[in-house]
Amino acid sequence: MERGERFHKIIGLMRERITVPFAGFIEELPVSRSAIKRDIEYLRNFYKAPIEWDRDRGGYFLKKSDWNELPGLWFNPSEIYALLTMQHLLSGLEPGLLAPHVRPLQTRLRKLLSRGNRSPEEIERRIRIIRIAARPVQEKFFELVATATLERKRLQVSYWARSTDDTTVRELSPQRLVFYRDNWLLDAWCHMRKDLRSFSVDGIRRAELLDKPAKNVAESDLDAHLASGYGIFSGKHTQWARLKFSPTAARWVRSEEWHPKQKSSTEADGSYVLEIPYSGDQELVMDILRHGEHVEVLAPEALRARVKAKLCAAVKTYG
Repeated sequence: MERGERFHKIIGLMRERITVPFAGFIEELPVSRSAIKRDIEYLRNFYKAPIEWDRDRGGYFLKKSDWNELPGLWFNPSEIYALLTMQHLLSGLEPGLLAPHVRPLQTRLRKLLSRGNRSPEEIERRIRIIRIAARPVQEKFFELVATATLERKRLQVSYWARSTDDTTVRELSPQRLVFYRDNWLLDAWCHMRKDLRSFSVDGIRRAELLDKPAKNVAESDLDAHLASGYGIFSGKHTQWARLKFSPTAARWVRSEEWHPKQKSSTEADGSYVLEIPYSGDQELVMDILRHGEHVEVLAPEALRARVKAKLCAAVKTYG
């Protein structure tokens, strides 16, 4: 934790707890007692922070609770991504019912981005968020899907599946909308298949809201079926993939989380062995192939054979 961040933490603790014993700072700040003492004195002397010690209360407190003279902190990666993404999405919003509510939010976002000496315009010029492979969704269909999901109604859709190039008419009970890898997906109970499925919202070619209550699926069942394996193509029956990455690829992959339940180990030669659960293998195969010669599927044999077949087909394509 950098010193500037510690300053904000010290002030924040006093605002949150009113009175903070010295032991409270020690619990929250990963530095020595002497460093904390120096930080408090620096806040008093340099920033004129009204920090007082009260023997009867047994701790430090802010004499003026509205004091706010600290310099702006920089955002962490997830915060700046969230702020700039929200700003980008709101700036592209068409005028409509939300406009009066969006304007104050945009003003607040600009104020947040203006912390310290950096203007929002400067941040937008110097930091770019690039989204790739996003597929456009027809607004009228997204609206119907979202309405059905939130109002717990069924949908009848005409759905085009890219994997088979087939279009089918299905009755769905929407469970939840998922934004995954820059695209919208619908987790739904498919009444034709009598099972849970994930549908790409951009694959919907026609949609109609039905006056029927949606079948509800428990959150635990949704997670067990759709979130137990690797990626978005999950299912009830999972197995474990065992992948071995070269020492070169290990420098990147070792820092990545492919699945919350993954297991890993590093070999003596620096290669990296990663084990992850999966059900449907479409997405897993794609992510394995992008590492080319730097990864080998050790198990299961069926996954190894499938990746090998894909590689052989690619070689054949190139002659």
